[in-house]
Amino acid sequence: MDEFAFNPTHVAPPGGLASWTAPDPERPSARFDALLPLQLLGRQGDWAQVLCSNGWSAWVDGRLLVALPQPPPAAGGPPARTADPRPALAEAEAALARYRALLEDLAAGTLDLESFRERTRGLRVGLVVDGEALWVFDPVHDRWCYCDGLQLQTYAATDRQPPVAPEPSPRHTPTTPTPAHSPVPGASPSPSPVGGPYAPTQAGEP
Repeated sequence: MDEFAFNPTHVAPPGGLASWTAPDPERPSARFDALLPLQLLGRQGDWAQVLCSNGWSAWVDGRLLVALPQPPPAAGGPPARTADPRPALAEAEAALARYRALLEDLAAGTLDLESFRERTRGLRVGLVVDGEALWVFDPVHDRWCYCDGLQLQTYAATDRQPPVAPEPSPRHTPTTPTPAHSPVPGASPSPSPVGGPYAPTQAGEP
């Protein structure tokens, strides 16, 4: 297969992701592993065409994709680590507490909307907990870090750009739109290969 530039923009959700060979619920394909890196190629309504690192292309329910902060970290060196995840959690908790206090002042009428916007400008908090797994945003180094319960390691760097907000991940089965729109996924899963019969890559640890 010819070489191609693979730039992951999303990952499959923690529960994995059903795929289809075309934006048609009658054409199911393989199921993607949890947190498998994917590159978004395009959209048709709620459908999203994605590319795997091995060149496989498939269609998925785009609402379930988890967006990565962009761009991904540059290659060439080992991921930065910190032995203790608690300082990053403390920073996230403090930032969230500041935001909550300002929000309460806004709701109570002691702070106007313009002042609320001014005081929250530049405030960035990101925290996802899924069982023992933790993803926390480090605003000092502009990066997302992953924690397995013992250590933090760089998951994705933002290169001084704000992280991309994750898209909604509804747990209900996608509904079928009106004929004027593209159909919506609704079944479960071997994505159509691009350049050869390759199997989807397995997702490693984040």
